[in-house]
Amino acid sequence: MKNIHKTAVVEDGAIIADGAVIEAYAYVSRDAVLGENVIVKQGARILGKTQIGDNSRIFSYAIVGDIPQDISYTGEEDTGVVIGKNATIREFCTINSGTHKGDGLTRIGDNAFIMAYCHIAHDCRVGSNVILANNATLAGHVEMGDYAVVGGLTPVHQFVKIGESCMIAGASALSQDVVPFCLAEGNRAYIRSLNLVGIRRRFEKAEVEELVSAYKFLFNKGFGLKDQAAILLDKTENENVKKMCNFILNTNRGIPLAKGRN
Repeated sequence: MKNIHKTAVVEDGAIIADGAVIEAYAYVSRDAVLGENVIVKQGARILGKTQIGDNSRIFSYAIVGDIPQDISYTGEEDTGVVIGKNATIREFCTINSGTHKGDGLTRIGDNAFIMAYCHIAHDCRVGSNVILANNATLAGHVEMGDYAVVGGLTPVHQFVKIGESCMIAGASALSQDVVPFCLAEGNRAYIRSLNLVGIRRRFEKAEVEELVSAYKFLFNKGFGLKDQAAILLDKTENENVKKMCNFILNTNRGIPLAKGRN
C-alpha cells in the first residue's frame, strides 16, 4: 500500500513502490522511481528522472533532480539522479541532475546522510555511507569515496576527488584531491593527518597500524609525494595502502600539502 496525501502532486507515470509515503504538498514527477518505504515529506520536490532507493527519506523542501546549474545545459539531454537505499536528505537540500559532460547522472550510494541546506551539483559521484554536514556544497563532477565526511559550511571545488574514509573539516575550502583515509582542514584546506577517528571505526588495530606507517612514509619524508607513492606501491601488499598510493599517482588536481612541502 502507498500513502499519498490528497494535496500531493504525483504525475501519471511515476513509479512508487509499496510502503511509500508522499506527504502534503509534495511533488513527484512522471519520470521518478521511488523504492519501497520511501518517505517524501511535506513540500519536497522529486523532479525529472530521479531514482530513490528503498527506505530513503526526503525531508521538507528538499529538491532532488532539478536541472543542473551549468550554462552549457540545453534541456535536451537525457539526465537524472540516482540515490541508493537508506538515504537521508534533510531540509532544503538541492541535488541536481547530470549533464552530457558526465554520463548524464548524478549518483549517490547507499546510507547517505545529507544534512540541511547541502548542495550536490551535476555529475557528482558520491559513495556509500557518506556524511555531508549542514551547508556543505559539492560543485560539479566531484567524486567522494565511501565513508567520507564533509563538515559544515565547506565548499568543494569542481572535479575534486575526496578519497575513501576522508574527513574534510568544517568551514574549510577544498580545491585539490584528498588522499584516502586522510583528514584535511583549512582555507584553502590541506592534509593535516590521517583520519584516525574514521579508520578506527572501520578497521582492526593491525590495519590501522598499516595505514599509520604508510602515512608516515608518504608524508613525513623530504622527498616528492609521487616518488614516495611509487616506491611504497612497489613494496606493499596491503590493499588500502595501494589505494593511497594509486590515488596520489593518478591525481589530476594535485594533493593539498602544507606550505613548504612538495
